Amino acid sequence: MKFQLLTKGVLLLAACVFAASLQAGERLAKADVEAALAAAYAKYKDLQEGANADYIPALAKVDSNIYGIALVTPEGEVYTAGDVKSEVSIQSISKVFTMALVMDEKDPEAIFNNMGVDATGQVFNSIVAVEQYKGAEMNPLVNAGAITATSMVAGNSREDIWNKILSYYAAFAGRELSVNQEVFKSEAATNQRNQAIAKLMYAYGHIKDNPDQATDIYTEQCSVNVNARDLAAMAATLANGGRNPITGKQVMRNENVAEVLAVMATAGLYDDSGKWLFLTGLPAKSGVGGGIIAVSPGRFGIAVISPPLDAAGNSVRAQKAIADISNALGGNPYAVTPAK
Repeated sequence: MKFQLLTKGVLLLAACVFAASLQAGERLAKADVEAALAAAYAKYKDLQEGANADYIPALAKVDSNIYGIALVTPEGEVYTAGDVKSEVSIQSISKVFTMALVMDEKDPEAIFNNMGVDATGQVFNSIVAVEQYKGAEMNPLVNAGAITATSMVAGNSREDIWNKILSYYAAFAGRELSVNQEVFKSEAATNQRNQAIAKLMYAYGHIKDNPDQATDIYTEQCSVNVNARDLAAMAATLANGGRNPITGKQVMRNENVAEVLAVMATAGLYDDSGKWLFLTGLPAKSGVGGGIIAVSPGRFGIAVISPPLDAAGNSVRAQKAIADISNALGGNPYAVTPAK
């Protein structure tokens, strides 16, 4: 009953936000979008703040000058600025789409009841957070919840599970995706903390079987290569109610999009999720590979890739560029003009 009441509340809120976002403006004008992207690209292209993630050796070697912006509308219009061809590993942005897959295969209640949907108040790879509530008060966007979500994907073998995950990501992106093997090997050699977290979640009954396999698949999903255009298409699919606006394919169940966006809003940017939501109002997710996706429901999906990160693990350029572009285009779904 608690979940049903919460779900109805989330869906009602999402519907109101969706309606407000449509009220805030009609179809985006091409000139306005192009101007907003060009201005943000020019403003931050020479910014020298932040540093590449280095706790995964392969990420430290990624070109820190990569800077690309892409925005996709529900009508399938694609706008870009800068380098939208160079690929980086998707990293924690993958958590959003594995969460969505589990909701589609089962239902949102499966996520809610197994690892929860609350922000932990701890760092993304915290063991203390797992111990505090025996893994019950996590969310799918921190490592403990994300590895658990990966363990919940159905399949008769590791290969079945992996192929399903990769195909699901590809449907969101609108093209075939592949794994960065160098990053995968580097992460697999240094993921002892995640292995420990997975075993704790297994010990507390949230991972039902084979925590080592779940960790390995999770590590591989984080190593999928994407460019800014891919990520923008993935974000736009969420902005468009689960239908990829470029391919026209209904990728995920429309009725589950609201719950996915709700978790992104509360926990998408690590320890700075509250600050981000306060400044932009956009559900978003970052990855330590340097990408950030953000969703303006009914209006656009946007992504920026720029590897240098701030202390919280979020791309410096990406945060600034997305905030500027969203403000220029009226993307904040909470910013509603009073009815006359």
